[in-house]
Amino acid sequence: MNWNGKNVGFALSGSHCTFEEVMPEIGRFVKAGAKVHPIVSHSLLTTDTRFGKAEDWQKQLKEITGNDIISSIVEAEPLGPSKLLDILVIAPCTGNTTSKLANAMTETPVLMAAKAQMRNQRPVVLAISTNDGLGLNAANIAKLLSAKHIYFVPFGQDAPEKKPNSLVAKMDLIMETCAAALEGRQLQPLIIERYKYPFTT
Repeated sequence: MNWNGKNVGFALSGSHCTFEEVMPEIGRFVKAGAKVHPIVSHSLLTTDTRFGKAEDWQKQLKEITGNDIISSIVEAEPLGPSKLLDILVIAPCTGNTTSKLANAMTETPVLMAAKAQMRNQRPVVLAISTNDGLGLNAANIAKLLSAKHIYFVPFGQDAPEKKPNSLVAKMDLIMETCAAALEGRQLQPLIIERYKYPFTT
């Protein structure tokens, strides 16, 4: 896939524990020649956690992409009429964001960017990270799996013994999923093994 000249929207919602996995994947797009436009949720913008400070994550995003962060609904709305983005990635895509996207709720910059992209019938790639992916959010994931122009980074259970409903995407497949999505394909296999279960006999 030739990424030179491609405009990639990279949106991050509030699964702070996966930010460290996601940042190198943003860098892969930049190194490949794409122009990456960072978009963040209110959570990343304002919340310090044991995984890092909001200010530090924002600084890292700016340094990797070389672009200002889209951090409000007002800033994200023009992505629709301008048709700027060739593809939009939401990584990590939390259960909260998944639920709202599946039910057409637009109350964050990330969701506005997704709405803008779907308006233009261009691909949206979701890298889910949710503790209830096999719980109440399973219905929302199923709904999005059947939606046009939406693709998923392959995902699996990350901690089935401690969190049996938790699903997390394999973040190092984000670029490959995007390349397939731009060809109108879902990268396969979609459901993968993230955790080697200690089966006993």
